[in-house]
Amino acid sequence: MQKLGEFKLPHFFNYPPYFTLQPVRDTREKQVQLWKELILDYCRTQKIFTIILDEEFPLFTNPVIDRSLSHEAREAFLSALISEGRAEWMDKGHKKCLVLWLRIQDWADCILRFVKDNGLEDSVMTIEEIRTGIESRGTELHGMDRNVLMRALRLLEHKGKLAIFKGTSADDEGVKFSL
Repeated sequence: MQKLGEFKLPHFFNYPPYFTLQPVRDTREKQVQLWKELILDYCRTQKIFTIILDEEFPLFTNPVIDRSLSHEAREAFLSALISEGRAEWMDKGHKKCLVLWLRIQDWADCILRFVKDNGLEDSVMTIEEIRTGIESRGTELHGMDRNVLMRALRLLEHKGKLAIFKGTSADDEGVKFSL
């Protein structure tokens, strides 16, 4: 089985037709589904939140079989993720894509679990502590995209689970949990 670093690539990755958009509807649906799962799984394990369409992305090329996805195929697979709420275009030109391997609600649930598991129910943390602090090491929150984190925190704020407060700089923006 071929690997990309420590990541095990699925068998279809070595099948040349899967690097070309398939014309038959049923075959294309299966192809799109396999690519969506691969992109989400890879991004999750590698903690990748952004894919730029016109830049090298390891999954979009297989040097072993000398195949690369066309721009059209890349856009089709990412658009399929977008239609399911698993990704969003970050620009009007559809060049930069935010991959949501967890939906915003799932990230919010992950934050709540983190708070409860660490006994932080009535405490204050900075946004950066949540993303990069000692407490978050080994969790999905560690190293997460700041914009995704802020969206999940705003969702929890809207539900009355926490309060976000501004500091004097972005580094000391904080959260007061009140579970």
